[in-house]
Amino acid sequence: MNVHECLIERLALGGSGVGRIDGKVCFVPFSAPGDRLKVRVTREHRSYCEAELVDLLEASPQRVEPRCPVFEQCGGCDWQHISYQAQAHAKQQILTQTLQRVARLDTPQVAATVSSKLDYGYRARAKFKLHATPAGLAVGFFRRGSHVVIDLPQGCPICTSPINAAMLKLRQVMQSLPDINRLPQISLEEGLAGVVAVVQYTGGDLQRLKHLFLQHQDQLGLSGLFLQIGRKEALQPVFGSGHLTYQVPCCDPAATIMTLGYEIGGFSQVNRLQNQSMVKLVCDYAQPAANQRMLDLFCGNGNLSLPLSCAVQELLGIEGFAPSIASAVDNARQLRVNNSTFRCNDASKELRHLIAQHAQFDLVLLDPPRAGAADVARELGQLGAQRIVYVSCDPATLARDLGHLCGAAGYRLIEATPLDMFPQTGHLETVALLTKT
Repeated sequence: MNVHECLIERLALGGSGVGRIDGKVCFVPFSAPGDRLKVRVTREHRSYCEAELVDLLEASPQRVEPRCPVFEQCGGCDWQHISYQAQAHAKQQILTQTLQRVARLDTPQVAATVSSKLDYGYRARAKFKLHATPAGLAVGFFRRGSHVVIDLPQGCPICTSPINAAMLKLRQVMQSLPDINRLPQISLEEGLAGVVAVVQYTGGDLQRLKHLFLQHQDQLGLSGLFLQIGRKEALQPVFGSGHLTYQVPCCDPAATIMTLGYEIGGFSQVNRLQNQSMVKLVCDYAQPAANQRMLDLFCGNGNLSLPLSCAVQELLGIEGFAPSIASAVDNARQLRVNNSTFRCNDASKELRHLIAQHAQFDLVLLDPPRAGAADVARELGQLGAQRIVYVSCDPATLARDLGHLCGAAGYRLIEATPLDMFPQTGHLETVALLTKT
């Protein structure tokens, strides 16, 4: 029988615990450092294996009771069984080890994790999967490793109260539809004015669905509701607005808070309070000055650069997603930021264009998607900016890109700070400061 005893030593990028079986590295989901386990090997690889927990022989002191009744079944959270203090420490370790292994930085300066003010009830955006059953409509998330919907009749513990309240009200209203099997997903997003819903519908009676929602508009209490017909077509409004707003700190001491907006379907950070911590950290690292030109690559709606715009001479923001650029332009107009220009273009193409024109920038912000910014990192050194602040949602691609920037590009990593945007999961955000050597 392929069952072994295993002592968990640490947590790995991705969320699993790491132990050894006969000297071979073994990854065990839902384990904690200090656990002594009986595990069953489920998959063998050349240099490591994967296993499932069979029996908890000795529990780690880091273990706590999960709050969610479907934890380990639902595909959402990895670490509800681990104390939040231990989660934050593990994320610092994971970032350090990833920078050492992938970026080949011997002793990277990694600060303590910036913990989230809320370790539950923080998620202001969620996509709930729907499934019609004989007992009614199941609304929740996919079971881990499958497309079976795990029902959440009381809501999700990591979502905000308004998101859960909106989900439960929508569930109640949609139960009366004769074709509820044509509703695969609802997306909910919370802004300052309330929750906006996008209901995906694949059925043939659009007017009946619209009528149902309009009938129950007051009961639903949403600030906006839209229908998505099929997978790629434009959203169809039912009622309300799709404009969402949130607040961030400003680098200008005279204006401590600014409000930014975006349209439903655009990107924003799901943890609003932690986004404020991230913007403040970016401002501290950037040290903007009145005579500086700032370039924001992958700028989105201006989430990072508009709070700094008051402290620099000029801002140029580049983003490939046109609706986000439209939001950035609108935000700059609303805030009366007159020193900014936002352009819709691929970041690497725009960078090559700027280099060819011998453009000069003192400060560069990078906030790429999970895939990172490999093309940008290979060429950014030619721009000659003295300071780079790199915001990453994936330590592995960050480390890969830092390998380029701290190599041929001629930069030095001053400090990297892990920032816990997603408590109860193995995901982490990082803000890294680099300066030209």
